[in-house]
Amino acid sequence: MINDAIEQVWRDFEVRPVGDVDDAVWCRRVFLDVIGRIPKYEELSEFVSDRSSDKRAALVDRLLNDDRYTEEYAGHWATVWTNLLIGRSGGTDRRDLTNRDGMQKYLRDCFARNKTYDRMVYELVSAEGSTKPGTSNFNGAVNFLVGKVNEEKATLATSSVSRIFLGQQVQCTQCHNHPFNQWKQQKFWEFNAFFRQTRALRRFVDGTNDVESAELVSEDFAGEAGNPEDALLFYELRNGLQKVAYPVFTDGTEIPRSGYLEDVNRRAELASLMLQSEYLDKMIVNRMWSLFLGYGFTRPIDDLGPHNASSHPELLDSLGKEFRKASYDLKRLITWITLSKPYQLEAVLGRANEMDDPSVGESPKFSRFYLRQMSAEQLYGSLVTATDAKTGGSYEEQEAQRRRWLEQFVVAFGTDEGDEATTFNGSIPQALMLFNGDLSRTATETKPGSFIDQISKSGKSPRDRLTQLFLTGLARRPTKTETSIAGKLLVARKGDEKEMLQDMWWAIINSNEFIMQH
Repeated sequence: MINDAIEQVWRDFEVRPVGDVDDAVWCRRVFLDVIGRIPKYEELSEFVSDRSSDKRAALVDRLLNDDRYTEEYAGHWATVWTNLLIGRSGGTDRRDLTNRDGMQKYLRDCFARNKTYDRMVYELVSAEGSTKPGTSNFNGAVNFLVGKVNEEKATLATSSVSRIFLGQQVQCTQCHNHPFNQWKQQKFWEFNAFFRQTRALRRFVDGTNDVESAELVSEDFAGEAGNPEDALLFYELRNGLQKVAYPVFTDGTEIPRSGYLEDVNRRAELASLMLQSEYLDKMIVNRMWSLFLGYGFTRPIDDLGPHNASSHPELLDSLGKEFRKASYDLKRLITWITLSKPYQLEAVLGRANEMDDPSVGESPKFSRFYLRQMSAEQLYGSLVTATDAKTGGSYEEQEAQRRRWLEQFVVAFGTDEGDEATTFNGSIPQALMLFNGDLSRTATETKPGSFIDQISKSGKSPRDRLTQLFLTGLARRPTKTETSIAGKLLVARKGDEKEMLQDMWWAIINSNEFIMQH
């Protein structure tokens, strides 16, 4: 179904796709996207030497379902969703109500058990309980909303839930009707009304002002006129007129107007209504497609509706329906995408498809694999795993070291939505950190038992060992020029092969080719 729809667009636009990528690069690609790191040399060799015709499907199945990869799969997707739900800096400030560890624990458990997507969304939107692992009523799912409900009448909760899960950008309709959006100001406040029974309570460390944890609770809402039986809220039009809003879902479904919890739990009702919406299906399909192919079917990916044309409307619609039929199984969706034709293509822009260039504003045709940078987390995971550059200590200590390393890439924009970005933008501190930071130093060590030491004892010749180095880092063999440079380095290092391998590996992990998902 995916291939038919994509190929139809190629015919419509007279675009010829590039050829399929070779096994080694495809293997690197799928490891990065499914479990968040490049493959080890042994994993790559095992795949490349496999002669069976269905080996790509078998590898995807192995990464998704083999117990050896469960922890990495769950950790990678927990990181992706933690960043999406609370941002890369969410829960890192001691005054923050959000507990980052609690959010990650909840998500890791979800992905390790392959919890269905609809169940996950229901829990994230309706959760009650404590943010912190180890507390009596801990519920990690509350960390999504706990920092978004107290301020400014829960407007951040309103915009985040509608945008992340339904692909409906309502934030710009908070104060006025938007000319290019089917959402109007009335709709924003009707959606907002679902969150008005919700409060985040601080729990302090005894005898201090430090927040130990927070608790997300549901409580009766008296409404802004003070009558809980008819718990309305007011909002102001641009001309100063006051209007009234009650909880009404985006499709027009109304729920009881009472603010008493015993009559209606508004947030639980919202979660149930969201599960019936076709936008829930389209949004997750669009998001997952963009994570694997570099672009979604709309731009931005979380803005769906008639005002924002899709590049493949029928495919977006039918994929959403098929995902619902597959009981919202995210592993099934990942399998469909990674085994589809566009995911197998080379990352080459040629004459036959030069109009397929979304970077200049064209709608994506997916006639090639779009080059993109690894995320900072993928880079960290790749360096640690490919070179066994573990920094030692318990899981908590390793996680703390990982966070400190990643903080160097986060840029907070300080907008109302708490936007932030993470890039390897070539700043001097970042470049120096990649050149000679602790992680790079550990990855290029030559001491006994290190990655370089192990490589130096493998293979039959220096050329074999150099080839292994390139396959590990870049999923390809060295070119003639690169082999020649290695030879000259070996001479310069007075025949010390370990030092030559160290120099070459340092150059590989600091190259653009290494940090690109291609």
